[in-house]
Amino acid sequence: QVQLVESGGGLVQAGGSLRLSCAASGRTFSNYAMGWFRQAPGKQRELVAAISSGGSISYADSVKGRFTISRDNAKNTMYLQMNSLKPEDTAVYYCAVRLGQYNYDYWGQGTQVTVSS
Repeated sequence: QVQLVESGGGLVQAGGSLRLSCAASGRTFSNYAMGWFRQAPGKQRELVAAISSGGSISYADSVKGRFTISRDNAKNTMYLQMNSLKPEDTAVYYCAVRLGQYNYDYWGQGTQVTVSS
């Protein structure tokens, strides 16, 4: 059974940092792309950052230069280092795994990130 568990969310002041973790189990995820999404109240879920099995990385324009995605395949864990946080980064953050080419197939339960001004 595939399971993704996020951790590391919390309340932080603007300009601060947080590091999210996504622990995966049930498969060897090194062969698959993974991503971080977020959803703020009243807004659509958006892809924040993605990392392929080969290590190729992409970011949403809104987080470029502030967020860093990484993965430790030996630990089946993905990370999102978030620096210079802004109030508009407030959202529930989800990790997900993409088994195929387009759709993300498995999702975590989400972790709340709140940035106060």
